[in-house]
Amino acid sequence: MVLLILFAVFWLAWSNGANDNFKGVATLYGCGTASFRAAIAWATLATLAGSLVSVIAAGALVKSFSGSGIVQENLVNPSLLAAVGGAGAITILLATFLGMPASTTHALTGALVGAALATGSAHIDWPVLAARFIQPLLVSPVLALLGTALLYPLFRKLRLALGIRRDSCLCISGGGPQPVPALNSESTKHFLLGPAPHLSRIHTCSELYRGEVIGISAQGLVDTLHYFSAGAVCFARAVNDTPKIAALFLATGNQIVSWRLGLVAAAMAFGGLLHSRKVAQTMANRITELNPGQGLTANLVTAGLVLGASAAGLPVSTTHVSCGSIFGIGLLRPQKNWKTIAQILITWLTTFPMGSALGAILYWTITRSGI
Repeated sequence: MVLLILFAVFWLAWSNGANDNFKGVATLYGCGTASFRAAIAWATLATLAGSLVSVIAAGALVKSFSGSGIVQENLVNPSLLAAVGGAGAITILLATFLGMPASTTHALTGALVGAALATGSAHIDWPVLAARFIQPLLVSPVLALLGTALLYPLFRKLRLALGIRRDSCLCISGGGPQPVPALNSESTKHFLLGPAPHLSRIHTCSELYRGEVIGISAQGLVDTLHYFSAGAVCFARAVNDTPKIAALFLATGNQIVSWRLGLVAAAMAFGGLLHSRKVAQTMANRITELNPGQGLTANLVTAGLVLGASAAGLPVSTTHVSCGSIFGIGLLRPQKNWKTIAQILITWLTTFPMGSALGAILYWTITRSGI
């Protein structure tokens, strides 16, 4: 049973990394500030750092996801938690293969409820479940959406007050993309003399900031802050998610030790490095177009909400918060993909019941197999 739990935890951590690691750096990739390889490398480093401090910084989450307070303590046994880990992993992996950002928190919570009900003698404390899990998961994306939608206009006013203008950089194909001198997107008209150039795909173009802030290039400052904010989101996600996964180790009757935490961190890192591209494309390119300032704003809101929730011991979903922030930017831009947004919302709605069903099936299978 210990080996089964180890396998379930490793699989869950791998699935979590594949689906979640890139979410913090999606705006870096989406607005062209970083390549996919550079973005995932930065995400991996920040995730590892967050994992290493997670038990100290977010110990309340370990207790939450050991099942304490939601189901009776006598039901929290190795069979139940092995089923929870396996069901959560399958749910998240399926979403990853479909390219949909899904919530590990939702998957684990659903799996815990389903496995507990499958015991036939479970009493679910629904008020505790609603207050500690469902309410934060529902409220956090709304707060992220509103926070981004309100904060970005304030940043834009500050930029204009500082005399920083935003230019559009066009790229011409033919012998490789070559940037044309930036055109001021905030002036009224621009004309290109001579034959019209053949423009490359939109993701090769970008919006740049012209001007200085206290003697520092505005674009350089935005890019630096954007990188740090993306790292903060990945760090915050690891602080919030690693204890949820590591909590399954409590079923062995021992405290979480460093090598077990290291296993979770390593699995999350490699899962993200090898299987995050589909989710990366969805979050970076399929929801809405982003410029560096908008990406920075979304990341600041996401990092603030997730770190605040971790400090309070609330298991919010980084998926919901980060997507909610990008949705907030989408409200401010005419280019938004409602089909992708609808697909993401459907994924969120089905994660909990799918996790519940799989949790019940796996618990039944494990207990009947005599492991």
